Amino acid sequence: MSGKCPQCGKPMVEAYRPFCSKRCADVDLARWFREDYRIPTAEPPVPDDEED
Repeated sequence: MSGKCPQCGKPMVEAYRPFCSKRCADVDLARWFREDYRIPTAEPPVPDDEED
């Protein structure tokens, strides 16, 4: 099975599937930690300083 790395477009390496390297896998993980990946919504964001 072959495919392209979703980060850089190079050929996928089975050991790091679906990425080509540990670096690209780590870049993706960092984006998850920073919450760069989000599902669009019509609701306004809730400020962190708001109390329940």
